[in-house]
Amino acid sequence: MRFFLICLGGAIGTGARYLTSLGAAAVFGAGFPVGTLIVNILGSFLIAFIMQMSSATELIRPDLRIMLTTGVMGGFTTYSTFNYETTNYFRAGAWGTGIANAGVTFFGCLIAGLAGLALARLLFGR
Repeated sequence: MRFFLICLGGAIGTGARYLTSLGAAAVFGAGFPVGTLIVNILGSFLIAFIMQMSSATELIRPDLRIMLTTGVMGGFTTYSTFNYETTNYFRAGAWGTGIANAGVTFFGCLIAGLAGLALARLLFGR
């Protein structure tokens, strides 16, 4: 059953990532991978929030937690796309853009994860 839930969550996360990327490209253009940045930062916030909430309360059953984290967040976030886009900037000689993408992603995800943890602690304790 857990395997099915993880696969279902992965499909939901992947679909959400695709729609987020399409929306970001429509709003911000294709010059910078804003969609990838959004999914990675939002995913970092949400996985930290979900894990903290589930360790501090019984609001999320273990099966739902693994579906949301491994499944949905695993399908939603994307290190491989981030890596591909960043290395393409370097290959094209756009070193500044590549370094900016790497830095914004790393620090943005770190800050988002800490914010998710802090918000869940504020709301649910521990």
